[in-house]
Amino acid sequence: MATAGTALGAATPASAADTEAAPTTPARAARRVATVFARHSTEAGGNWQAYVSVADPAGAPVVAVAADADRRIEAYSVNKIAVATAVLDKVDRGLLTLDQRVDVTAAIVVPGGDGIFSLDGAYPSSVTLGHVLANLLTVSDDTAVRLCGLVAPAAEINTILVGKGFPNTQVEPVANPNRFFLGTSTPRETHDLLRALVGGTLLSPTSTAYLLGLLRSPVAFTDGIRRTMSSDERARIATKAGWFADARHEAGVIFDRSGAAVLTYALFADGQADPDNFGATHPAVQARAAMGPKFLTAVDRIAGTGAAYRTATRRPSNGG
Repeated sequence: MATAGTALGAATPASAADTEAAPTTPARAARRVATVFARHSTEAGGNWQAYVSVADPAGAPVVAVAADADRRIEAYSVNKIAVATAVLDKVDRGLLTLDQRVDVTAAIVVPGGDGIFSLDGAYPSSVTLGHVLANLLTVSDDTAVRLCGLVAPAAEINTILVGKGFPNTQVEPVANPNRFFLGTSTPRETHDLLRALVGGTLLSPTSTAYLLGLLRSPVAFTDGIRRTMSSDERARIATKAGWFADARHEAGVIFDRSGAAVLTYALFADGQADPDNFGATHPAVQARAAMGPKFLTAVDRIAGTGAAYRTATRRPSNGG
């Protein structure tokens, strides 16, 4: 089991970080996060590869968890963040626009895949690229991956990601150059990609705010880290999950109350029991649901770093 490649403070005696309601320094917060990760990943069993850090206004982020963090593994739908990054990079360079349209044909729909497009039942249709990305990153639409491939072929996506410093975060090309499997990453690279995103060095400010807005939206993944939280607490977390075969992954960012990034996590897990269960009761998903509120509490009195990303207040509508 790869739970504790390094889990900062996980094997140390009880300290202020373990007993105070909310730690008051980044180092203490990181120790709390390490303890929480070690406990719940061990309870879930199986294999865990993870990298988690807590922001420190005084310097570099404090590493809380580094468990087999450089292993290159199948990232599954977590890599949809990387795909969206490549597409938005082309938007930033003026090669694409969010309002340009792509055709949804019966041939491009993934039969029975996760998401919305496979439920339409009426093709062809035409949607904007913005609609594609919204479905890609919220309900994790599988057909949206193929639609992204129409405007950003696999080889181009990989070249863009290498150019941004992520050689292990790559999609897997197939015979059709416009299609691909979602490919690989490492916990550290996924973490670092998210840090670059919130740090403003990955995309333009407009594309950064757009991507984070999707990952923080109420309709984004709620079975894991965000499950047992209020709507306001969920809005403080940008997250993307990935599930396939026996793997259950999740990666994202927790923001402080001002909207600055304070904790970044990449949690990859496989080999747990019940591999055919893709619901909220899978052991790894339950473990992340237990970690989420405790991670939030651990950093609740810690200031984030970098730009503040605020979200617009969303209210349910009754139509009309």
